Amino acid sequence: MHKRYFAWLVCAALTGCNPRLGNGLRKNDRSRDVEMKTTKGTLVIRLYDETPLHRDNFLQLVKSHYYDGILFHRVIKNFMIQGGDPESRQAADTTKLGNGGPAYTIPAEFRPDLFHFKGVVAAAREGDEVNPEKASSGSQFYIVQGKTFSEAGLDSVERFRLKGIKIPEARRTVYRSVGGTPHLDGSYTVFGRVLYGLAVVDSIAAVPTHGRSGGDRPLGDVRIIRARLIRRR
Repeated sequence: MHKRYFAWLVCAALTGCNPRLGNGLRKNDRSRDVEMKTTKGTLVIRLYDETPLHRDNFLQLVKSHYYDGILFHRVIKNFMIQGGDPESRQAADTTKLGNGGPAYTIPAEFRPDLFHFKGVVAAAREGDEVNPEKASSGSQFYIVQGKTFSEAGLDSVERFRLKGIKIPEARRTVYRSVGGTPHLDGSYTVFGRVLYGLAVVDSIAAVPTHGRSGGDRPLGDVRIIRARLIRRR
């Protein structure tokens, strides 16, 4: 058999097992993790199959190098770190960020078993007053740092932040031991979690910022150097 023909057969066989999905992805992309190299260290993120619209969108953006060079532009200690604004890539030091992104949103994908424990990756969005459907930004995301809660603290969150909605006991256990941001549950789509690199999240969350008046932007840039798909460990 001619070597070129044999190589073509092998290639056809491989791509047949890993077909294109029509959205810039191949089937096997959905079983890969995201490695995000930042100026503070490297994160490995696993995306949830339970939120397929957000999963596929994030995978597409990573494959297109959308996040390469983008800043974590909003950082609040004991809360979260936020990135994904393409306007941050070349922004001046004093520019307030957070309004950039592709010209589309993603429908909310709330799941009762996906909640805001430490290390969760979730989609940022515009506020309820202009976005009652709670649709997600096409590119902006945040990673939860949060804090641990006492029973009394969780009772307070239920009463004042969740307007009487009860936090299930299984979640309460996680929020007491691991920590998180329970008041965000049911309002923002959770679509992944940090598998490796929680210390990097803590390091980013600890950087000095311009404060609330400056959009909580870090005083020194914290940048995503590169994001790519990798085989699962």
